[in-house]
Amino acid sequence: MEYDEIITQLVEFLGTFAFAISGIRHAASKHFDWFGGYVCGIAVAIGGGTIRDVMLGATPFWMTNPFYIICTAIALVFVIVFAKYMDKLRNTWFVFDTLGLALFTIAGIQKSLAFGQPYWVAIIMGCITGSAGGVIRDVLLNNEPVIFQREIYAMASVTSGIIYWLLDYYHTPIEVTVIVSFLVTCVIRFLAVRYHLSLPTLKE
Repeated sequence: MEYDEIITQLVEFLGTFAFAISGIRHAASKHFDWFGGYVCGIAVAIGGGTIRDVMLGATPFWMTNPFYIICTAIALVFVIVFAKYMDKLRNTWFVFDTLGLALFTIAGIQKSLAFGQPYWVAIIMGCITGSAGGVIRDVLLNNEPVIFQREIYAMASVTSGIIYWLLDYYHTPIEVTVIVSFLVTCVIRFLAVRYHLSLPTLKE
């Protein structure tokens, strides 16, 4: 297995765990049972990546490796066991959602490039990989999808993708590229929420 493939799989594994916890925590806020929590966790963890793979003409990633299903189960157990401590952190689900967005954006870009797609397509695929799972989660929970809310979400993913492209253009080592792109998404999300930053709204 090539080094880049190892980095990609590691990113997808971490992203799956982070997104699964985010989905399960949102389900807990709606008082879903354990099975309902698992369904929300798996939906947000594999939703965006599944759409990406179908559009790329690839077998959905979770159908080739059972780890993602198992990883979501581990995330469910993690939330159940540490629920008492996680409840004390009101923004826990926001943090994990941001980590999942950052990690899956990178995974989407890398897989699209591996399939020979140009960078503009890879950036879009990165955004879909990072954002679509959250949309599916919000639909299941009967919430307004986060990408339609005023807080910056998908644009953080797009910006991270552009940074990834610029760093790769100048032949930056893959480790540095991944870390910087990850931090860009996280910083944009955290600053946007902390200082109530948003894009201008449409006028009637």
